[in-house]
Amino acid sequence: MAGVNLQFKTNYAASSKIEPFYKGGKVQISKDEKYIFCTCGSRVNVLEISTGKIVHCVEHDDQEDITSFALSSDDELLVTASRALLLKQWDWKQATCTRTWRAIHNVPVASMAFDSTSTLLATGGCDGTIKLWDVVKQYCTHNLKGSSGVVHLVQFHPDIDRLQLFSSSLDCGIRMWDLRSSQCVCVLQSHYSAVTSLSFSHDGDTMVSSGRDKICTVWNLNSRKAIKTVPVFEAVEGVVILPQNEDLSQIGVKSKELHFVTAGSKGVLRVWEASTARCVYTQTLPTTFSSSPAEGDEGKDDDNPRGLTHLFHLPTSSRLTTVTAEHNILLYQLPALSTQHQFVGYSDEVLDVKFLGKGDSHIVVATNSCQLKVFELLTNNCQILYGHTDTVLTLDVFKKGFLFASCAKDRSVRVWQMDGDSGQVRCVAQGCSHTNAVGSISCSRLKASFVVTGSQDCTVKVWDLPAQFSAEEEEIHHLSARTTEKAHDKDVNSVAVSPNDKLLASGSQDRMAKLWSLTADGNVGLLGVFRGHRRGVWAVCFSPVDQVLATSSADGTTKLWSLQDFSCLKTFEGHDASVLKVIFVSRGTQLLTSGSDGLVKLWTIKTNECVKTLDAHQDKVWGLHATRKDDRMVTGSADSNITVWEDVTEVELAEEQAKQEDQILKQQELSNLLHEKKYLKALGLAISLDHPHTVLTVIKAIRQGENSQTLLEKTLLKLRIDQKESLLRYCVAWNTNARNCHDAQAVLQVLLTHLPPEELLQYQGARTHLEGLIPYTERHMQRISHLLQASMFLNYMWQKMRVTGDPSSMDKDEEMDTTPLGKPFYVIDKEKGKVGDEIRDDADDNDSGQDEDPDCPAEMDEDEAEEVSATTKACVIVTPAESRKSPEASGNHSSESEEESSDEEDVEIIEVDETAAKGETCLPVSSASPSQTPSS
Repeated sequence: MAGVNLQFKTNYAASSKIEPFYKGGKVQISKDEKYIFCTCGSRVNVLEISTGKIVHCVEHDDQEDITSFALSSDDELLVTASRALLLKQWDWKQATCTRTWRAIHNVPVASMAFDSTSTLLATGGCDGTIKLWDVVKQYCTHNLKGSSGVVHLVQFHPDIDRLQLFSSSLDCGIRMWDLRSSQCVCVLQSHYSAVTSLSFSHDGDTMVSSGRDKICTVWNLNSRKAIKTVPVFEAVEGVVILPQNEDLSQIGVKSKELHFVTAGSKGVLRVWEASTARCVYTQTLPTTFSSSPAEGDEGKDDDNPRGLTHLFHLPTSSRLTTVTAEHNILLYQLPALSTQHQFVGYSDEVLDVKFLGKGDSHIVVATNSCQLKVFELLTNNCQILYGHTDTVLTLDVFKKGFLFASCAKDRSVRVWQMDGDSGQVRCVAQGCSHTNAVGSISCSRLKASFVVTGSQDCTVKVWDLPAQFSAEEEEIHHLSARTTEKAHDKDVNSVAVSPNDKLLASGSQDRMAKLWSLTADGNVGLLGVFRGHRRGVWAVCFSPVDQVLATSSADGTTKLWSLQDFSCLKTFEGHDASVLKVIFVSRGTQLLTSGSDGLVKLWTIKTNECVKTLDAHQDKVWGLHATRKDDRMVTGSADSNITVWEDVTEVELAEEQAKQEDQILKQQELSNLLHEKKYLKALGLAISLDHPHTVLTVIKAIRQGENSQTLLEKTLLKLRIDQKESLLRYCVAWNTNARNCHDAQAVLQVLLTHLPPEELLQYQGARTHLEGLIPYTERHMQRISHLLQASMFLNYMWQKMRVTGDPSSMDKDEEMDTTPLGKPFYVIDKEKGKVGDEIRDDADDNDSGQDEDPDCPAEMDEDEAEEVSATTKACVIVTPAESRKSPEASGNHSSESEEESSDEEDVEIIEVDETAAKGETCLPVSSASPSQTPSS
């Protein structure tokens, strides 16, 4: 093995990411031409053009997809519409929602636009109506009806003095609305398919419209007539009138007549002269792009993946911007239409990724597409390389990093070269002789002399490269295979060339890896077979310093093999699914593996130990590559994300450890402060840790003591403003949980009671926090109200039972009496079947505080007796038979043994129903034990 005096890698941290930011839909560029706004599901992402980074992200809390959005002309306000039929106004620089209101539309909003003053907002709905909103005074000003179907286009006339709005819907007409009268003054009829774009001249008197019916129409807005209909022979998605005061002769503008640019299904920009309806310029794509559709294939333009979906003119910087059907955003500089920036909005699955260029400044990416993408890591600017005609499956880079090779499902292999100065990449060689998809490729290591490919046709081919490639861009060298070898019985998944270019390893779906010799004369000879994997082998890799081969398999293991006796030296187990890639780092002393479980693992070979697991992605990690110094690595996944990782140095690890120790010390200090009941210092320390749960623990401790409300008020009001801001933010999270809502409400009561509204509204995100508190607070109030109603109903039922059992309380006012019920009993005359006249209730006498003669029985009138006797299934307590001989005897006996009978007398519990009122005998339900019967 390699020397042990090396510094092992212990951790990799993500330094940058290339994530999807645009998946189709609307795109808008800010007035200052610095930012691109684009939709991505439930988000609007803000891309900074100069850096290629996502600097802001606006996302709906309800996770509903955004159907449309509009940026105001002064770049201050952003309004979004979602499928929940809500309009949200955003301070997009702070990513905070400042206002939410109902869209009034019955169905989602399909289009939106601001006027030039940034005060009026038009929304076109799928219900065929258009609403106009005054975003300053916050009310709806117009409700324009008359469109048929979805209003997919709304646009204000640039001259605000005209107060005109243009719209288009499914009837293909362009409606001109007079906002003074709220009437449609005319319908411009020319198109026979959807109108996609409108562009106005500088004086505002001329308008050009484009449509998917492959024509553009020039309109005179004063006469409201069509001046010219220009057939453009492609479905047009965007049109822009070119400025007349600039020299644009390089793109065919030779006169002062009106010229406009179209972008559509052909994927190229074309310039048209309006007066003659003649195309004066057609954009020429670079040679690395595949050719345009052949003659006679016009019908296939609609399915062209490079078709253009949007076109914008940036007058300040004199640029044109296009958006492709593949979600790429391209910026061209006028007058030459030279490519300035290319941004990839969505890459689909990432199948392979490699570092490229001087100092590993670029990465080349193979996605689920026939194009290759070369990203500059500093700016995220991207070159899109066309050449393959089917999905590119894998890549490999030569030693110096300026030459790389690719292979694809189109059964071809291509070699690409990067210019060291300009960074431009072009195809310099190609070859095609495999009979099936080419799924693996490996470049020579010592110098750029050959490449090896493995295919689904079960063969391995060696391709010779020329000593030098032609400098002519148009010239592409044709490669021929010097050797073809039937290597395996199933697909060849991986091939690797040894560091000395003398050995070749291959891994296959047949569960085996094989070692081959590469001779100078081009022959390939089998040296040995590595057997041991239980499923197909996905990757093979040679150690850079030892006679060792690493293989990874679909059985979830990675194995190290000896090149001398082909024995298995070590097995690494840790992935829960297929291990897709394996590479050596730290001069052969460590391994990096990636799997279909989305994990990347760092292994130390000597100890056979996994020292770090990176939860890198949410799906299969197909791409894994490290720089020559192993200080960085890059991963690419089927979740469309690309992540660049940097090795964390010892200093950074020490800083991280110091932070953790500081956290532990602060936690101990916090515990001491709580024990000493120094709540103000404890609360301030908890807020500084930015742990909401820790802050909640302090609040609970304060509320558990005596005079908790007063203590809570004194503590909270002594906090600084920034601490109160954090506390308000924590309350929003606490309030979502019923177990913590009481603490949150207690804190809110203090803040809302003692702080003026002006101060609260100055807190960062205060409006959003308060809006988030309202729905959960209402839910808690509703829950408590239901609980209170249930408890009141229980009290009501208890009181009714007392009224039934105590006739003496019937003359009293019906109040909610919560005193405990005594021991009432009724004397039932079984012979007559009705309630007796003698009632005794010592408990009630004691509760009322009245002195009554026990010999004087309480009296009930006939109405009360009937009410009691008619009570259904009421349980009453009856005196023993000895005490029911006569009213006189009963009265005398009760006066003598009042205390004893109340505690020990033998009772019978019977059910009284309507039969008692009819003179029928009531049978006892249960009786007391005879042993409990008192002596007479």
